[in-house]
Amino acid sequence: MAEQKTEVFVRESTGLVKNVSFLDTIGLNISNMSIGGALGLIAFIFVALPTSMNGVNLVYGSLIAFALSIPQIIVYTKMTRALPRTGGDYVWVSRTFGGLFGSAISFMGYTMETLAYLALISLAAISAIGAVAVAEGHNSFLSLALPPNDGGNPGYQFAIAAAIFVALIAVNIVKPKTGYRLVTIFSFFGVLCILLAIGTLLSAGRSGVENYMSSLGNANLTYSAVASSYSGPTFNLGSTIFLLPFFAIFVYPWLNAAPAVASEIKGKSAIKWNVPISALIALVLVTSGFATLYYVGGYDFINGALSNPTLVYDYTFNFWTLAMGVSSSSVLSWIIGFGWILWDVAIMAYGIIVISRYLFAQSFDRFLPEKMAYVSSRFRSPILAHLTDLVITVALIGLASYFYGGLSALLAGVVAAMIYFIFVGLAGALYGAKKETGRSRITLMVSGVLMAVVFAYITYQFFASPTIWGTATTSFGIPGYDFVYLYVLVSFVAGILIYLASKRFHLRKGIDISLAYKEIPPD
Repeated sequence: MAEQKTEVFVRESTGLVKNVSFLDTIGLNISNMSIGGALGLIAFIFVALPTSMNGVNLVYGSLIAFALSIPQIIVYTKMTRALPRTGGDYVWVSRTFGGLFGSAISFMGYTMETLAYLALISLAAISAIGAVAVAEGHNSFLSLALPPNDGGNPGYQFAIAAAIFVALIAVNIVKPKTGYRLVTIFSFFGVLCILLAIGTLLSAGRSGVENYMSSLGNANLTYSAVASSYSGPTFNLGSTIFLLPFFAIFVYPWLNAAPAVASEIKGKSAIKWNVPISALIALVLVTSGFATLYYVGGYDFINGALSNPTLVYDYTFNFWTLAMGVSSSSVLSWIIGFGWILWDVAIMAYGIIVISRYLFAQSFDRFLPEKMAYVSSRFRSPILAHLTDLVITVALIGLASYFYGGLSALLAGVVAAMIYFIFVGLAGALYGAKKETGRSRITLMVSGVLMAVVFAYITYQFFASPTIWGTATTSFGIPGYDFVYLYVLVSFVAGILIYLASKRFHLRKGIDISLAYKEIPPD
């Protein structure tokens, strides 16, 4: 039996080391959920919303989105406990749906989608750097703050984003344990900065917001002018549900980071509790952030401000910059701004770790070239997986900078993950039906089906409003989201072709890679 496993998998163990602590798993997950990025980028979404969407309430939207994520929390918790392996949901999906479809949908839905998302977040980090500098009075940095297709300088943005990404890759290759610790440090510092920003806003109160708006020196952007520009209701269910893709892009579905490195996690408690604890932290931070904005600024002002193109693009208005603006201390303002930047860098740092584990797991099954499963005996890191991530992501950063509508176009690529999560839910339901018993069986089956239904609806929302969840910008006369949808389709087709080519290649060597998808890979 041992001889057969050696033939099926690249080797009898992954070679990865159990370096991931309980705190690291929480750091990975909350970085994955992009909490700081969501608070910073919400304004770009609001500006794109049609006026018929009056009544969007971010607090209720956050609560609704979290409630809809509960089935997913259950699926990921139970499946991670049952199958704690490198690659996480890739293992569950590919073992449920087989190598051909399971590998292809995973390759499209997480591997290639995350590479595009990392390019998006890399540019968002540069936007945050520019926005913080502008908020501190350095208007020459506005070319970094704005999206590439809305006045930003693509050359500078690409160069700085690529440099940061290369540095993070280098750390993860040479010191993988340090890579995990950086994610934890960045994410928890970001959490403290969100709490600091909330405290600063509450301390400043309504008068602080009014004084900040007056300090802008624009007669059209006084507090009363912005507040009176909004005339809709304080809550409309339809409009708020319309915003669900925003929470899907940035926050609640992204529970798969720690599960993807499950074989490296130390202790059963971390495997059991990392997902629900991380989800609750995200709920508290995101909801509290938006609630604070409404409490301090007033609903009419906040929705009017987030919808004001001049305020958003010329003054980089969002949760972070408002907290910086009302602060009475320049040191405090810079700390808050630095926290925003580190949130985006933490997302990049987590992504580098997790995407390398998906590439590793797929090559360990021989779906991808098995050299990518190589683990350096010196550094104990998957070097070739990291280098593959580096080449593809830097190329996508460049393309996003110069073409395809910059930040907004890559949002459309998240639809690949929404489709993928449908099948993750179905995999959980089928696993529950086959492997679980009693109440656990019913819980996993129902949660898996509900998860699939939720993501089917969110997928529909993406395709129904591509100019909102993609971009209205065109390149060569073609809408930017069409390029991204093509990227998604090509990723899936490429996954199928890669599997068929790999199966044919390995059969010549006497190895049937389809057998790997009938077994659970080793630790």
